[in-house]
Amino acid sequence: MLLAAFIGAAVTLAAGVGAILGARAQDRPAVTAGARLFMDHGCYGCHRIGALGTPIGPDLSRVGAKYSERDLTRWLNDPASQKPNAHMPRLELTSADITTLAAFLAAQR
Repeated sequence: MLLAAFIGAAVTLAAGVGAILGARAQDRPAVTAGARLFMDHGCYGCHRIGALGTPIGPDLSRVGAKYSERDLTRWLNDPASQKPNAHMPRLELTSADITTLAAFLAAQR
């Protein structure tokens, strides 16, 4: 029973990653890895990309059209330093994870 639940969760995660990656984005490994981070760290619990996620926070479906990868990296490092009244918490991510997640978000156009 536990194995079936684990397999079901893995399939759902894979479907979620596939749903938020466009055909162009799949050609960049950092973007694919960033999509996994978006899912693994539960970003979809507050944000939407396409039909995936929850509309509590801003929709990130086109965030890359508005902000550069550099801007997104600064934001992810410390949201409150970029916008003091931001409701987004500072995430416990490594520098490499932040760079990867920023690459994924910048690809959302």
